[in-house]
Amino acid sequence: MDIGGPTDVQHVAHVTFDRFNGFLGLPSEFEPDVPKKAPSASATVFGVSTESMQLSYDSRGNCVPVILLLLQSRLYDQGGLQVEGIFRITGENSEEEYVREQLNKGMIPDGIDVHCLAGLIKAWFRELPRGVLDPLSSEQVLQCESDEDFIKVVRLLPQTEASLLNWAINLMADVVQFENVNKMNSRNLALVFAPNMSQMKDPLTALMYAVQVMKLLKCLTEKALREREVTSPQVHTRSSNEAEYGEKEVDNEEEDEEEEEGDGVYIIEEVGSEAEGGEKEVENEEEEEEQDGDGVYIIEEEALQIIRVVADDHKSESMKSACDGSITSDSKGADGVVQPLICNPDHIGSK
Repeated sequence: MDIGGPTDVQHVAHVTFDRFNGFLGLPSEFEPDVPKKAPSASATVFGVSTESMQLSYDSRGNCVPVILLLLQSRLYDQGGLQVEGIFRITGENSEEEYVREQLNKGMIPDGIDVHCLAGLIKAWFRELPRGVLDPLSSEQVLQCESDEDFIKVVRLLPQTEASLLNWAINLMADVVQFENVNKMNSRNLALVFAPNMSQMKDPLTALMYAVQVMKLLKCLTEKALREREVTSPQVHTRSSNEAEYGEKEVDNEEEDEEEEEGDGVYIIEEVGSEAEGGEKEVENEEEEEEQDGDGVYIIEEEALQIIRVVADDHKSESMKSACDGSITSDSKGADGVVQPLICNPDHIGSK
């Protein structure tokens, strides 16, 4: 019997799958046959394997669950790195339970205490079915005696656990960078994170193992900080070089502007010198006028002297005529002898 192609095809509904709420938009006649919610591995974000969760990449290329990135982002945005005792002080249990329920629905409520957010990050690592360091045997961790040994043993982790550990180490390094504010150094953070990194079941070696894990976390955190210190001076040097280059360009521009302004000054000076020359010419003209004036004054004085001379001559002539008159009458004596000319005092100065 041959089966032909489908006929009378209709678009009845558009169905999507949500990892928290199952199938959405499913017609009611199909609901009894399909569970309303997704399997338990997708219904919660705590206590489940990483492979069953939605993953994403952080800024350093680590593939980690989205829930960790959301908690980290909210912690940073609320200033959790600057809060004293972060990751050491526990939040309220009632608030943590409420946030857990909201996280299982894919939401993070607003206004959550930063200590609650930090506690949920530790709880997520603690409740993993298999701890981040559990792929390593206890002997491999206990045999480490130096920082190089810890770095070598960490390289033996699978990709999933290595990404989670690297993410946690960089988170602790971010906190340590604000050590002067939050009072949390690498040792304190290693102490609070160590119990959440493995599921050690042997009570005889649990304490020794926890001490070794603490040393391992402290070693890796300080290594990450050293790498950041090596990288940041290079960035600072490049920024400084760019700043110096920019300053040189600004200096060159300022020098060009000063040269242009200097040309303007020279022009002003030339104009000023011309103005001074004009003023000097005016002053010379005034001096010439003054000299001419002095000449006029000299001429006037000479005229006065001439007038005085003329007046004196006129007086002398008057005196002479007066004397001549007296001669005609008085020049002869009784004996007819002409006497010397004697001027009459009464006529001197008379008109």
